[in-house]
Amino acid sequence: MTHHSAPPPATAGLLLAAGGGRRLGGRPKALLGFRGRPLVEHAVRVLREGGCRQVYVVLGAAAAEVRERAELTGCVLVENPDWEHGMGSSLRAGLRRLSAHGGCAAALTSLVDQPGIGPAAVARVLAAGGATGLAAASYGGERGHPVLFGADRWDDVAGTATGDRGARAYLREHAAELALVECGDVAQPYDIDLPEDLARLEP
Repeated sequence: MTHHSAPPPATAGLLLAAGGGRRLGGRPKALLGFRGRPLVEHAVRVLREGGCRQVYVVLGAAAAEVRERAELTGCVLVENPDWEHGMGSSLRAGLRRLSAHGGCAAALTSLVDQPGIGPAAVARVLAAGGATGLAAASYGGERGHPVLFGADRWDDVAGTATGDRGARAYLREHAAELALVECGDVAQPYDIDLPEDLARLEP
């Protein structure tokens, strides 16, 4: 790589952190404790360490409290007033803000409640996403997060993102173009959804 070649256009991290943790007794997922800090901080750090220079964080449940308690300097915070309608509305809100800001070639989407997915998986999906602008981590062959969407796909993804299915319909429809990147050797895709899952959060 010669010194005068232009850097590749940036991929933004898009962290969906709006969930209210209904099955956790209404504890907002962004504020669950992880290594002594709010979980949302860990999720932002994972995206940055994996190679996303700019990180957009979609907030919903207890957004004001998250802003107050979490150290999110340098992130673009996007409030989703419709967060109770599910993850799809947060994905839409985040992609719309990214489109409005411009300048990013792709968005790498991750979920705040998957702390078992670290920078190695993020870096792998980033590396794989270039050719078709569509890539996702897989775990034992099962598609999971993070998922990368090229900017030219954002409108279509936002248009099909509903309820808690997020981009599932879009990904199914475009399966032939989707680069699946096996990450089961470097990450675990569990969710923090139920009270018994809280044991997986490191103190």
